[in-house]
Amino acid sequence: MGNKNRMLFIAVPVMLVLFGVTVYEYGYLRVQSEINDMEDAVSTKAKILAKYKALIAQKPRIEEGLVALTEARKKESSKTIEGQTPSIAAASLQDMVKGMVTARGGSIVSERAEKPEGSGKFRIITVTIDALLPDTRALADTMYAIETQSPYLVIRELDTRIRVFKDPRDLTVKLKVSGLMEGR
Repeated sequence: MGNKNRMLFIAVPVMLVLFGVTVYEYGYLRVQSEINDMEDAVSTKAKILAKYKALIAQKPRIEEGLVALTEARKKESSKTIEGQTPSIAAASLQDMVKGMVTARGGSIVSERAEKPEGSGKFRIITVTIDALLPDTRALADTMYAIETQSPYLVIRELDTRIRVFKDPRDLTVKLKVSGLMEGR
């Protein structure tokens, strides 16, 4: 019996130590690992939340920048001919030039739109106008009005002739005017 008691006396503490090691390994360490994972997730979410707060704080500044860029875009768009298609833009250009010529006492004989040319983000719209102008002063005023117009227009070709040689007042003018359209 003494041998069995001694064995029991040694086995019980060893079993308790093994039980403690098992509880520590599979219980305490696993719980600690889960707690660390949760703390990492909380810290990650806190960082993401801080980034979102910083972005939300920047929203008014971003909106102001957007408004400024929109205004700048509108200002720059006013320098190009408006129209959804090149044909509409050419018609708009014809109307502008026709208005400038007739405002200075001239009359339009013919007008035609040229084929648009591609140039990167923009298209070059060209129209040819044949007109009668009363004198060289009207021609100079018309050219000045075309060149200083917004949207920007350029006179690519100019052919001027006297209509009647005996009375050199009336001029026959052929204008080739171009402007930029935003390519779509």
